[in-house]
Parts: sequence; structure tokens; C-alpha cells
Amino acid sequence: MQITVTFRHVDPTPALRAYAEEKITRVTKKYLRRPGDAHVILAVAKERHMAEITLQADHHPLFAKETTHDLYSAIDLAVAKLEHQAQKLKTKRNTRKGGDTPRAVVSVPEEVERPRVRVQTRTVVPRVMSVASAVARLERSDDDLMMFTNEATEQLAVVYKRKDGGVGMLKPSGR
Repeated sequence: MQITVTFRHVDPTPALRAYAEEKITRVTKKYLRRPGDAHVILAVAKERHMAEITLQADHHPLFAKETTHDLYSAIDLAVAKLEHQAQKLKTKRNTRKGGDTPRAVVSVPEEVERPRVRVQTRTVVPRVMSVASAVARLERSDDDLMMFTNEATEQLAVVYKRKDGGVGMLKPSGR
């Protein structure tokens, strides 16, 4: 990978060049399989310090530009943007291609023994009553729901206590 650092209207210092190269190298090693060339432009215009980074990675150009009052912070912010783009590219590649390895072997997990769920069964004889009397009886009891036969429709219905303190009703559809 070749990293080119260009300085515009600022003295080229080895410290700035090394800082930019080290940051870009870290991102490329962490997220990219085959990094291409990187071009960094560091510029100063009045009190604005700009860092512009273009990175060719796996046939996908990544670009980030930041402006601050300090070149080091501009490089940091631009590299953070570049890192976010590279991370998105890596996750996109992994989800579409099935992982980093070209021919990943998928192992089928052995069947895990699940704990049995105990179902408590209670037999109820539904009484014939109105919805209002069913709600009143539900509020007096400690149960969370009550099954009854609606006297108006002569169909089975359930009233239950909702988490918000209200009462709900389940009734069969007209099918």
C-alpha cells in the first residue's frame, strides 16, 4: 500500500506525515483485505486546517474531509469518518459473501437439549354473563384473566387485566 501525503500552504513536517500514515495504516489493517493507494491532503487556509483523505479499497473509493483549528484533530476526525466507511464496507461484504473466508465450512451444531416447559392446566366451566359483570368479577378476583360465555352473542370470550391497569377482551372472529 502506498500512502501519499500532500501539504498545501503548510510546511511539510515529518511528524505530520508520520502521524497521518500511521493512522491510515491502522484503519487499513483493521478493516480492509486488500487496501489500495491512499492520498492525504493537508491544507491550511487562514485559521482553517483541513485534512482530506482518499483511499482506494477493494475497488471502493473511500473519502473523508474534515476542517478544524488543528491539523492533528482534523486528521483524527477524517480518519474516524474513513474508519466508519471501512467498517460499513466490511460488514456489507461479510453479510453478502458469508464471511471473510472464501469457502467457509459451516458446521451444524449438535441438537441442544432444551429444558421442558411445564404447562399448568386448569379446567374452567365458562358461565353465561354480560361483559360488565365479567369485568366486575375479574376486578374482584386475584386472577389475571377470566373466560365466560357472552350472554349477548352466546360465544366464548375472555377478559384480562392489562399491564397498564386497564382491562382487555378477547372474542372470536366472525368467521
